[in-house]
Amino acid sequence: MGSMSLFHWLIVMVVVLLLFGNRLPSVMRSLGRGVTEFKKGLESSGEEDDEELEYERPKKKKASAEIEGNGAGREEKAKEKQTSNE
Repeated sequence: MGSMSLFHWLIVMVVVLLLFGNRLPSVMRSLGRGVTEFKKGLESSGEEDDEELEYERPKKKKASAEIEGNGAGREEKAKEKQTSNE
């Protein structure tokens, strides 16, 4: 009773086909289109990723250098304020 037998699965399949039979072809068609678009995306993503990474790397280095520079400047200013207050 805990598991469903083959006969139970056949009944479930018949009910599903009766309920969703009209929409099933369009659902399968859109699923197929989605799979083909996904495959195309995987094939072309390798070429685009290499180009994007070349452009993104300098930006990331520049941004991290600016952040480090701003942080170091703040620390130096804080030390100067402390020495001037003393």
